[in-house]
This record gives sequence, structure tokens and C-alpha cells, in this order.
Amino acid sequence: MKKLAPALLFCFAMALTSLAQQSLVPTQGMTIRQSVIFKKDTFWLAAADSLTPALRIEGDGITVDFNGAVINGGRGKSLPDQFSGTGIVIKGRNITLKNAVLRGFKVAIFAEGVDSLRLLDSDLSYNWRPRLHSIREREDFSDWLSFHQNDKDEWLRYGAGIYLKNCSNVLVKGCTVTQGMNGLLMTGCNDGLFYNNSFHFNSGLGIGMYRSSRNRVMHNRLDFNVRGYSHGFYQRGQDSAGILVYEQCNENTFAYNSATHSGDGFFLWAGQTTMDPGEGGCNDNLIYSNDFSYAPTNGIEVTFSRNKIIQNLMEECTYGIWGGYSYESLVLANRINSCRYGIAIEHGQDNSIINNFFMADTIGVQLWARPTQPADWGYAKNRDVSSREYQIGRNSFMVVSIPLKISASKKVVVNDGNGFAMFDKLLVVEKPNEDFELANNEVMGDGDWHDAADFMDLNGIARSITRMVPFEEIKQYAVDELPDGIMAMLPLSHPRGRKNIMMNEWGPYNFEFPFVFFDTIENGIKYVFTPYGPLEGRWDLVNSYGFQTYEANKKNRFMNKIELQKLPNATDLLLEFEYTGPAFTDQFGNYHPADVPYRFTFRRFEKKLDWKISWHDYNEATDPLTHYADFKKLKTALPIATKTTDDLYFAWWGKPAEGVAEDKFATFAEAEFDMDPGDYAIELTSDDGARLFLDGKLLIDRWNVHEPATDEVRVRLGGHHKIEVEHFDGGGFATLDFKWRKLGD
Repeated sequence: MKKLAPALLFCFAMALTSLAQQSLVPTQGMTIRQSVIFKKDTFWLAAADSLTPALRIEGDGITVDFNGAVINGGRGKSLPDQFSGTGIVIKGRNITLKNAVLRGFKVAIFAEGVDSLRLLDSDLSYNWRPRLHSIREREDFSDWLSFHQNDKDEWLRYGAGIYLKNCSNVLVKGCTVTQGMNGLLMTGCNDGLFYNNSFHFNSGLGIGMYRSSRNRVMHNRLDFNVRGYSHGFYQRGQDSAGILVYEQCNENTFAYNSATHSGDGFFLWAGQTTMDPGEGGCNDNLIYSNDFSYAPTNGIEVTFSRNKIIQNLMEECTYGIWGGYSYESLVLANRINSCRYGIAIEHGQDNSIINNFFMADTIGVQLWARPTQPADWGYAKNRDVSSREYQIGRNSFMVVSIPLKISASKKVVVNDGNGFAMFDKLLVVEKPNEDFELANNEVMGDGDWHDAADFMDLNGIARSITRMVPFEEIKQYAVDELPDGIMAMLPLSHPRGRKNIMMNEWGPYNFEFPFVFFDTIENGIKYVFTPYGPLEGRWDLVNSYGFQTYEANKKNRFMNKIELQKLPNATDLLLEFEYTGPAFTDQFGNYHPADVPYRFTFRRFEKKLDWKISWHDYNEATDPLTHYADFKKLKTALPIATKTTDDLYFAWWGKPAEGVAEDKFATFAEAEFDMDPGDYAIELTSDDGARLFLDGKLLIDRWNVHEPATDEVRVRLGGHHKIEVEHFDGGGFATLDFKWRKLGD
């Protein structure tokens, strides 16, 4: 046989490889070390354990095209908090992964130490997320997130669509993560480009960065990454965010992103490396031309650091910009509308607030210093943290109740043509300010312009303001849009405003599937619900109990609410709806075809208990961890304080009752009750230690010092029962929260 020339042999081999690639089928535990194309299909490939992924990609200079293949690790697991393991682990350099769909994992893609990684056009939605414990009327503090440490990959406990570790020159483009907890998390990653991604409607973060510098994050849709919000009840955010920047992340650019309706739009914190010695920070980041509106907490939070915040939009946030302990920062040409506080900075230094437009805020700019600093902050011990040296110039304040609130600050200069109109009081001073200057500004009052100094102690009665200050300064900081960058903005047709942040136990509602939102209870009897979902379809309330009457609109979810009258003494309330209409995908990623009836329920358990509570101080002799028997005897001793309540729900930032110590106190609670036969779930959230006994049997035992955590136990009840709860506080914040619900029919 005649030998082929080397070039022909190479082409022949490549042709055979190409043919093989077209039909390659992934198998459990496969390691891929050359370029391949997968067969387009759905494959159930679970991770063997938390350390062994379903697939590995290892090598140099390879491309893996999944061709739309779906890798699903969730077989036999119906709820997202049951998912585990990692879908794909990537190691090597110059690796491209594209067109993948991964479902049912704790982490969909994990890459470590990869130089020049490219993740393209992949859908990593519907992976792990926890069930939330906060409910409509009250917050559960175990839902709070903590990102303070990630040097040992502590963030992995929260899962992610993409997790990058020590990767450089990464490109992530055109990827989607929705209905999970976190979109993209990275630690130790530098010089990357992340754009045209959609990480939205997750219950944690859109993008989170830790010790990562010189990256560009641009043109991403990062809306509705939120938890800890219930409109009209609480607005905490619980440290969710569209973008999180944590612990020594420097010289990054964030531009043209939409991160609306997130706990914080943008959340930057210098990190423990700065807090302990007072050195470093998350410095010299440029936050340019983003939309951070409708944040339950802060549109932008930048603390203990030096950064530039230029030409962003913050509308209807609690704080437009929170900049505690920020220094040498530039806040330029931003628009801050309808916020409770426009810009609030405590203990900041050498900051410039220039050419910003404030409208309809309660307070425009607030600067202040506290009398003391926390004793355990090395930052305050090693640095001058006085509130000092601000330049506030050429800003416009229109319909702002109090444009300026300045207290205990030095060398604050408010001049250079600020404009004030339609305010209640121009300046509020609670404590003396040293070397404060207010001059060369303009105020509209009685129809005429005046110097602002004339209005320092008067109420403004302005009618209008028409002048606009040109934003020439922004040109030197302008960031070029990427040529193929998407217009990352929430469509104008999409529901906007904080009232449209609607949560259920799995996170934020995305307006794409039939859903009934529990609005209010009126006079303890009338229950009001609002249906949401596809634009067209038929709604039927097919079953209910615990309610006396109902008026339900059966078509067009936009026109009517559902009002229900609760039956006297009813405790187990249930509504079952049936929807028939256009096709949709539900919150777990399940596709429902058109015109096939879809049923879903609302359930609420309202049985109250007569709790008897007592509080005691404890000492070394009765320490709950080392002398539990003696601690337990406190229950029969004379209490310092007592209380009766029908709701065991407490959050303590100080003493729980008059006369009780702020730290190291004991709580004992008990209740007797009669219950209809059935299966029930009991939840107990605690900080610190807690034990729960049912009829003398220990069911929940979290007897240690810990952050807020929720334990659940399922029990069979019927007849007369007694519940006893023991709790201790080891110091700092404490909480105790009892909830339960009925299971099954």
C-alpha cells in the first residue's frame, strides 16, 4: 500500500475526527482532552460526589462544542435544593466551551487555573438554589448571605452557574443563568472580559468577584438578583446583588450593565484584609453608565475604598449611593431619583460630588461622623476616619426635601454653582461642622434666584428649575461600548419598580409562568391575591378550603385581584388554581405546552400558639455549652423578665427585655396545644444555640454558637401536645423564630 503524504494523512485524520465528533455522546465521568462536537440530545449525567464531576475537560488549545446538548444531573430530584455536585470541571489553557446546557447541579461549570478560557453561548439555568425561609410578613434571618471569606472557596456552598478560580484572560460571553442562586462567581481572576450575558432572576448574585482585578464587566443583564424583600413589610436585600465586588478587587471596569431590582445594584466592600490593618481596599474601579435602579437597599455601595462612580442611574432605591468610609472617590454626573437618601457617606475623606442630578429624593447628600468607632476595627485604629474635605459642586437638587444634611464634618465646601429648587429645608446640621463653606450657589425661591447662603435656615418655596449643568468632565472617563455589545436594559414593557419584586420560597418571580401573589390581609379576615402570568389564558379557582367566599376573575390577569373571606377559626388555608393558555416554562425549568391545564396551589398555615416565655442571664457556672444541666435549671429559677405571645419570633440587636443582659442570656419558651391529625413541618431559626422538644422528645438540636440558621423536622401530630424551646445567646445579634406548616392534603 502506497503511503500517504504527511499533509494528506493529516487531512484524512482530521476528516475522520470531524465525522466522529458529529456523533460523540458524553458518558458519566468522561475526561475530554481534544476538540469535540457533541450529539445534540439530553443526557442524564450526575456527579459521583461533590469532588467528582459529571465531565472533565483538560488540555491545551481545545474546543468543546456541546451543540445544544443538555447535561442534566438532577435525575430523581424534583426540587433545586436537592441538586448536588459539579457538572463540568475545566483545567488547562486556551480552552473553549460553547453551546452547552447544564441543569441540576450545585455548580454547573468549575474552572481552575485556566489561562485564556472562553465560555460562550451556554445556558446554565435551573441549577441549585436553597428554599428561602422568609415569608410575606416577616424576614427570616437565616436567609442572609455572607461573602466575607473565600480564600478556601467558601462561596461554593452557595452554588453557581459558573465558578472561576485563579483564571486569567477569561472571556465569558452570551451565557445565561436564571432561576438559580448565583450566575458567575470568580476568585483570583484577572484581565478577563465578561459581556452580553444574562444572569438574572436569581436568589443571590448576578456576578460576584473576590480578589479579582483588571477585568471588564460590560453589557450584561443582571436584573432581579434579589432576596430579603417584601413590598410594604421589609426591604433588607440580605446581601444579594446584581454585582458583588469583595476583598481587594482593583482596577476593574463595570460599564453599560443593567442591574436593577437587585438587593444592591452594585455592592463593593474592601474586605477583611483592609478591615484588620487598615491597608488596601477595592480601589480604582470605574463604575460607568450602568442602571442600578429599584434596589431594596443600595443602588451602589462602595465602602472603605477609592473608586470612580460616573454617569449611572439610581432610581427608587433606599440609598442611591452608600459610601461609608470611602476616600478620594469621584461621584460624577449620576442621576439619583426618588431615593430615600441620594448619597450617604459616613467617615469619608477627600471625596468629590460633582455634576450629579438629584430629583424627588428625601435627602440629597448626607455626610456625618459617629462619636466612636467599633473597638475591633483595625481600620479605625490605623487610619484617620474623620469625616472631612469634601468638594460638592455643580449639582442640581430638584424637589429634594432636604438637599444637604451635614454633621460632624470638617472642610466641606458646597460651592461652584450648585442649584437648589423646591425643597423643605436646604441644609440640616445636627452637630457642628468645622470650616464649612456654602457659597456661590443658586436657589430658586419666590420665583427668583438667590445665593444658597440666604436659605441656610429657611424653607424653600421654589416653583421650578430649568437649568442643566453640562457634563463635560465625563469625557475623560468615558468607556467605549463594545462593538457587538447588547443594549443591556430592562425592556420598557417589563414591570418596573420595587413593588414588582415578588418573592416566593425559591426566589424572585420572573413574570413568565402562572403565579398568584399574596398581597395583603385586611382586618384579619379579607385576603387579597393578584394573579400574574402569560398575557392570555383562562384562570379557574378549582378548589379551596379555609375560605368562605371568593370572587375570582377567570380571564386576563391584569384586570382583577382575587378577594377571599376566611372562615371563622380556620387555620389551614388552601387555594388550588388551574391555568390553561399559551406555553410557558415554570420556575424549575419544566416546559408546559399550550392549552394543557396546569394546576398550582397557594397554602398557608395560621394556627397560633399561646407561648409562655422567660429570660434569664447566665454566667460561667451556668454556661450552656460547658454546664448544660445547670443551665437548664435556670428555667425553674425566678426569671428576670417574662412575656406571653401568640408568635415566637424575635430578633435582638440588644437586650431582649428590660433588665436582661445584652449578651449571654437564656430564653425558655413553651406552649401546649391541640392539633388535628396530620403531617406537619416545624422550622426553628436560631442564633445562637437552640433545642426544641416535642412532648419531651428532643427533635431539633443546634446547640452551639452560630450565625442565623434554620432547622426543619417533620412530625405526625394529632391530639394534645407540648412544645418546649431552649435558647442561648453567646454575644452580638440573636434571633429565635418558630414556624410550621401542614403537609399533604
